[in-house]
Amino acid sequence: MNIKIIRELREFLILWASQSVSTLGTAMTNFALIIWVYSQKGTASSIALLSVCSLLPSILFCFIAGTIADRWNKKRIMLLADTLAACGTVMVLVLYLTGALAIWHLYIINFLLSFMNAFQNPAAYVATSLLVPKEHYVRVSGLQSLSGSAVTIIAPALGSAALAFGGLGAVLAIDLLTFAVAFVTLLVFVKIPDVEQSVKEVQESFIKSCASGLRFLRGRSALLRIILFFAFINFIAKMGGYGMLPALVLSRTGGDQTALGIVESAVGFGTLFGAVLVTLMKPAKSRVRVIFIACGVSFLLGDVGQSLTSSLPIWVLAAFTSNVPMALLSANLTAVMRTNIPLELQGRVFAARDTIQYSTIPLGLFLGGVLADYVFEPLMAGRAIPVLSSIFGNGKGSGIAVMFFIVGAIGFVTSFLCLRNPAYYTLDKTRDKG
Repeated sequence: MNIKIIRELREFLILWASQSVSTLGTAMTNFALIIWVYSQKGTASSIALLSVCSLLPSILFCFIAGTIADRWNKKRIMLLADTLAACGTVMVLVLYLTGALAIWHLYIINFLLSFMNAFQNPAAYVATSLLVPKEHYVRVSGLQSLSGSAVTIIAPALGSAALAFGGLGAVLAIDLLTFAVAFVTLLVFVKIPDVEQSVKEVQESFIKSCASGLRFLRGRSALLRIILFFAFINFIAKMGGYGMLPALVLSRTGGDQTALGIVESAVGFGTLFGAVLVTLMKPAKSRVRVIFIACGVSFLLGDVGQSLTSSLPIWVLAAFTSNVPMALLSANLTAVMRTNIPLELQGRVFAARDTIQYSTIPLGLFLGGVLADYVFEPLMAGRAIPVLSSIFGNGKGSGIAVMFFIVGAIGFVTSFLCLRNPAYYTLDKTRDKG
């Protein structure tokens, strides 16, 4: 980026850097908690339920949160949400240090933290739109993918090191330190402008305002179609590599946290490489085309590739190659959304989108855990289908591998069927109108 672009993005870059530091601390904690929970229970469903508790409230309260994000001061919402999230981490730390921490504590605390994320996410999303000129939307999405992938790479290594030298308490302490960095930076150095509301919006009742995001989407069939598509994709993906990857690796390696850390770091390296491409490349002529091709290729390389082996090097290769296109998908999808939704409605419409698009994730995670523990794992352990056993094996984790293959095949076929549907391509025309 040249000096002119850096000046135009100054406020965003400060916010992005500080929030990335905080995200790293949170990711380290999430990694450590997965290891801790698996060591207590040793089941895929126990890990899946932890993720469900982390997602469900943020989905349920999205409509209310989106309206509040549009009407209230974004900076204050973000500061309050961050503070309450830090309180949750303090609770986990105290329970751990006193020897009272149990898995059900984590479920409840993650549930409460997810409630705060329902307000944090739309406020942060609109804040980015306010701080960034439209011509830099894709570049900014690339930078966010860049930091996200860097966190994915670093967090498992740092989390494992902190666990080895200081236990879970050290990881939680680091998380709190990174929160302090992000909080002070946002409070002191970042100014987020407010959005002027029309008289109609001010006079509109809170309930009607909450529903306005859905009304907007009902009148934009292409937007609604692509959101429904990703609702389905999120459902199946959480039963495969984007929900059950820790269970697959840990079950097939006898609980080897180092192997899991290596594979998850490969995910981050893939996203990092893709994010660099997004940041450096010129915007695609058809963002919609990039979205569907990237989605299909990712399922093929990731879920299908990881299902056919128990070799760590091949898992690493599949994790890397499947996440390069995911960075392209994410950046182009975010740009499509920003350019097709008016700024003054973004909080509500993004909340409606998140409710629809992410509502299937808890169901996918829960169903994936149940199917793994009670259907596919017992089926493969019993050599019920010799053909499948010859391909996927019959040891622990082979049933999850079968699930990965099924998910990958469905995701690949669905993505390329949608690629041929002309209805989606109207979303590219909005960008052309500028």
